[in-house]
Amino acid sequence: MPHRGVRSKALLRQFLLYLRLPFVNEVTFNSNDNAFRYLQWRLMTTSKRVQERSKRKRVHDLEVALEKHKVLSKILFFFEILKQEPEQIVPIKSLDRYRRQINLPKPHKLSAFLRKSPKLFELYKDQRGVLWCGMTKMAEELVEEEGRIIEENSDKAAEYVTRMLMMSVDKRLPLEKIAHFRRDIGLPVDFRSRWVHRYPENFRVVRPFKPYDEGEYLELVEWKSSWAITELEKKSGMVEELSGGDHVPGLLSLSFPMKFPPNYKKVLSRYYPQIGNFQKREYLSPYADARDLKAGSQEFDKRAVAVMHELLSFTTEKRVVTDHLTHFRREFVMPQKLMRLLLKHFGIFYVSERGRRFSVFLNEAYEGSELIEKHPLVVWREKVNGLIDYRKKKKRIGTVEVLHDIDDKDLFESESENDSILLDHEQEETMGNLEDASPADSSEMEIEEIYAAYQD
Repeated sequence: MPHRGVRSKALLRQFLLYLRLPFVNEVTFNSNDNAFRYLQWRLMTTSKRVQERSKRKRVHDLEVALEKHKVLSKILFFFEILKQEPEQIVPIKSLDRYRRQINLPKPHKLSAFLRKSPKLFELYKDQRGVLWCGMTKMAEELVEEEGRIIEENSDKAAEYVTRMLMMSVDKRLPLEKIAHFRRDIGLPVDFRSRWVHRYPENFRVVRPFKPYDEGEYLELVEWKSSWAITELEKKSGMVEELSGGDHVPGLLSLSFPMKFPPNYKKVLSRYYPQIGNFQKREYLSPYADARDLKAGSQEFDKRAVAVMHELLSFTTEKRVVTDHLTHFRREFVMPQKLMRLLLKHFGIFYVSERGRRFSVFLNEAYEGSELIEKHPLVVWREKVNGLIDYRKKKKRIGTVEVLHDIDDKDLFESESENDSILLDHEQEETMGNLEDASPADSSEMEIEEIYAAYQD
């Protein structure tokens, strides 16, 4: 009878041969072989990190959409810093404290970055030799235009904030968490100090947990039945059948629009029945009370998909940093493994892992790399992007070459356009602390085989 260790090694060799791994015949196993122990361990583990798995479902057009706004986000950051200064000028040295936000480590010079957009920034020295930065006349006009656009769309932004409160389990959300969505839904820089007080009929600022919690919360003032209708319901044409004032959110049976990567045709052919069952399954409206739903149930998970779909629909670019969603797990009654759910439903959402922080797109909102419907702020950002004078350099994203707006290959390293831009001086310290913990928990980065996505 062969020794148990010898038998297990023989079985391992047979299994590796079955997998047709090219290196098996070159491996010599013995009791002290580190390679053998590593292979034993590796075969016992079935999960991998998101980055490794998601390569198989990468959507190049959406990666390009994310890539082309990397530099733009840093330009917008400096716009907001400058427009908060009394004279709209600032010494270059005082910008040093923002290096982390724009991922420009020393020895790279801030002045070198700003000089690469002469249509937007002016640099000059005063009599003492101190280098200052200001905006050009064109940039000042653009900033004024942005202010007008935000003001013109302020009522709609207030509606979205109110609807977020209506979706929350306690009809109340921490102000610092809403601040994460400030740029995403087009709120002004003075969001916390002034804007939240402009709509007293919708919401109010409260401190309900003193002295244990000194944090400020935004609380719903009045439930608006006509706003308790999802964006999906509106697009389906169901709104005409609803009497807004009497509408009570409940069970929905609407299908979610799906767009899959082109290389997933074989997968789809295998899982059409399961996907169909998922789409037909009823789910609770994001605006209905979900306290009694059992975590981990099919109903619980599908409602979470609906909540994320609704939140992404509120955003100007139909995408957000995934951390901004995960911060709301408790308030919106969503699963702890939210990243896993996003990845599982990759026909509805697309998760990009570019940079330190992941971003999630609403697939249906994009045609190729372009938004189908563009918010006025998106049009404005595209105008600014066209004035950024970087020498175009080809960069490969997967199998696609794009014109990349970076002259110095080390200037921004791998930072994503979506890295948190902390613009409001009032909340800089609070949000900065949150950003330090921004990379998703490693336990949440582990997912099951994507092929099993719709087997439940």
